[in-house]
Amino acid sequence: MIRFNVPPYTGKEMEYIRQAVENQKICGDGDFTHKCNEWIEKKTGTGKALLTTSCTHATEMAAILCNIKPGDEVIMPSYTFVSTADAFVLRGAKAVFVDVRPDTMNIDENLIEDAITDKTRAIVPVHYAGVSCDMDKILDIAKRHNLLVVEDAAQGIMSEYKGQALGTFGDYGCFSFHETKNFSMGEGGALLIRDKDNIERAEIIREKGTNRAKFFRGQIDKYTWVDAGSSYLPSEMNAAYLYAQLELADEITADRMRSWNMYNDAFEELENKERIERPFIPSDCKHNAHMFYLKCKDLEERSALIKFLGENGILAVFHYIPLHNAPAGKIYGRFHGEDVYTTKESERLVRLPLYYGLKEDEVEYIIGKVKEFYR
Repeated sequence: MIRFNVPPYTGKEMEYIRQAVENQKICGDGDFTHKCNEWIEKKTGTGKALLTTSCTHATEMAAILCNIKPGDEVIMPSYTFVSTADAFVLRGAKAVFVDVRPDTMNIDENLIEDAITDKTRAIVPVHYAGVSCDMDKILDIAKRHNLLVVEDAAQGIMSEYKGQALGTFGDYGCFSFHETKNFSMGEGGALLIRDKDNIERAEIIREKGTNRAKFFRGQIDKYTWVDAGSSYLPSEMNAAYLYAQLELADEITADRMRSWNMYNDAFEELENKERIERPFIPSDCKHNAHMFYLKCKDLEERSALIKFLGENGILAVFHYIPLHNAPAGKIYGRFHGEDVYTTKESERLVRLPLYYGLKEDEVEYIIGKVKEFYR
């Protein structure tokens, strides 16, 4: 069976974990945590990066930093993972969903402004498949309406929009290092902070509401509880595992891109015959080969394709039941406007296996079976 995903592994992970254990500093904010933070800062140009226990928690921190309160509204796509909404719902906000663009599956930037009310506090663009939303338009809307922007860049590390790293456009950006992502620490994430004025409070929130980070830097004699917060700091062993992959980030990305390009080139003929649709990458976007998907004719055809591939030893998947159709989505959110594309397009999309170390002959086998299905 060709698995859908295999977590990345470079070979240095266990050695770095051993070093962390021998340093007798495994609770977090040790050498490997700092190395990961510094790597992200250097790679993206963000004001500050803070490793977190998950992208979900990074988004929760962003919601706290945005001072989201009960009764506020936050605009986002419905086609996303539940964490995008959960972070704001936990603060008492209402998730306001708008339709996606059918080409990128990203939030339709032209529908955002009509969804704004006097309760709107923030916009949360989700960079689906590591392909950027139209950040120029989104930032312009946010500026004119005095709204905050939190980028859900869970899938977006190493991706760019007009030469700038995803996660660095909004007030806050959120990365994921879950085992299904390009780089993994099992469970983990990072919060990117654009404006340096917000760093100190972010450190406090991440350290259970204490100013412990300043204490460790020798800036204060003792630390104490100064704000509401939680435990968003990952284990140093998780950071050690991640750093082994960040060191080889370009190699891992190139390996994934090779598989992505093989798929993309091979399925051009099927798209020209209007049998399937391939991912669309706008000219302003540089993507990270996070996923390769096809769009089938409809839900019935997608189900048949997934079944056929499974029978031939290939695990292909779909994801995201649109949040506004979910039971909790009907309680904690509302869809603004018409659902023209979100549900219809989500039912057509199927993801093919793509991971670091996927062999060329395995990609060729998958391609052959997809073409066999369509014959």
